[in-house]
Amino acid sequence: MKILVINGPNLNLLGRREPAVYGIGTYAELVSYVNQCAEALGLSVTVFQSNHEGALVDRIQEACGRFDAIVINPAAYTHTSVAILDALRAVGLPAVEVHLSEPLEREDFRHVSYAGLACEKRFAGQGFDSYRLALEYLSARGGADT
Repeated sequence: MKILVINGPNLNLLGRREPAVYGIGTYAELVSYVNQCAEALGLSVTVFQSNHEGALVDRIQEACGRFDAIVINPAAYTHTSVAILDALRAVGLPAVEVHLSEPLEREDFRHVSYAGLACEKRFAGQGFDSYRLALEYLSARGGADT
């Protein structure tokens, strides 16, 4: 099973950006963790990060026919991007939303998730483990063809 893991804006600053909220692990450590989890589950993952909404939309669109599912942490675009929502709906792949922190325990504006409207599952507030849980879920679920 091939899974595209997409990370949105500012995740490249993990370890330096608000460690009380996002933890002290770096982005490189997150990518390594995701790869280790995928390997343990027998999954193939490609990890992508961008601070640009259009680049995220492009990558989602390119996933069609190349990947079986998407794990997405849209970061700040979670609460603003109808474009990401539309792209996820357009490709029709199983998608899981992840967050390091729990948006529902933060500012009110973070309680709305546009991307989540196109995702069948959500894991949040578990730090790096949110990604592991998403990969485990997709592994058990199977891909788009099941």
